Amino acid sequence: MTVRKTWVVVTAVAGVGLAFMSALVVGVYMVAGNLANGVGGGSVGLAKGAVPAAYQTLVQKWGNLCSAINPALLAAQLYQESGFNPNAKSPAAAEGIAQFIPGTWATHGIDGNGDGKRNVWDPNDAIPSAASYDCKLASYVKDAPGNTTENMLAAYNAGAYAVIKYEGVPPYKETQNYVKTITTLAKSFARPVSRVDPSQQAAAAIYYAQKKLGTPYLWGGNGTADQGGRFDCSGLTKAAYESVGVTLPRVANDQYNAGPHPARAELLPGDLVFFSDDLTNSRAIRHVGIYVGGGYMIDAPRTGAVIRFDPVDTPDYFGATRVTEDGAKALPTTV
Repeated sequence: MTVRKTWVVVTAVAGVGLAFMSALVVGVYMVAGNLANGVGGGSVGLAKGAVPAAYQTLVQKWGNLCSAINPALLAAQLYQESGFNPNAKSPAAAEGIAQFIPGTWATHGIDGNGDGKRNVWDPNDAIPSAASYDCKLASYVKDAPGNTTENMLAAYNAGAYAVIKYEGVPPYKETQNYVKTITTLAKSFARPVSRVDPSQQAAAAIYYAQKKLGTPYLWGGNGTADQGGRFDCSGLTKAAYESVGVTLPRVANDQYNAGPHPARAELLPGDLVFFSDDLTNSRAIRHVGIYVGGGYMIDAPRTGAVIRFDPVDTPDYFGATRVTEDGAKALPTTV
């Protein structure tokens, strides 16, 4: 939903050129499945820029506090709770980046930075406190059958007693959804250690975007009839994936968290590609396109331009996301 850098060269693709690029889309996608392997094991690190730079060291350090959590899981909780906003306050009086209610903070808040104060509004205290609280909950339910991390998250939502009583995640829909949301969302914050499988819906999403080539850009455009079928960058990518039944958030920096993050050398057609002036912070992302192969994407660049093919390899290239249905569903709608 943001404006593309003006130094990106405007390329008019028509006639033979358009036919070539269309063939490139189809040809590259046909072999894409043969290039990808499943995600491998290894230690959990944070994906590039997934956590704002101001908090990345804290999340990486405290995310390894106990075996029930990891940095990506802790990042997913913070994103789910506040969108990394240290000043967030909910109608239920939950406060700060980790959304502690006063009673829980009084018992479980810690002085993470050693300044002699426990300040729920200070991420240097709140992030360590969130990790500490998670680990404490994990210790309460350590003897319950099932996955320790899932039981810990269930205890966070429903209380440790419910987990112990039901010998695992209790049969509460809200709690089950909470566990699935956090564990799924955590995948988008984890640094990939190998190739990840392409979305089966990626080809159809590209096909949708191809049909919009030449359409004039409109800031805030969602492609509706009253807007003349025009889009901005994130409106186009949202509509492309909506056409195959995947609902993405409206803005680019939230779309970044809709799945795992392949490296530049591992891009496959259908991946979303992102651009930013701050390459350390996914919350600063300002542009998105849909990758088609051969170093090109389809995007809605800026006012005065049309939906077109543009090169991916520019200095403001931030990274990519391989959209998954579960990843999209896990995203909070209020971040």
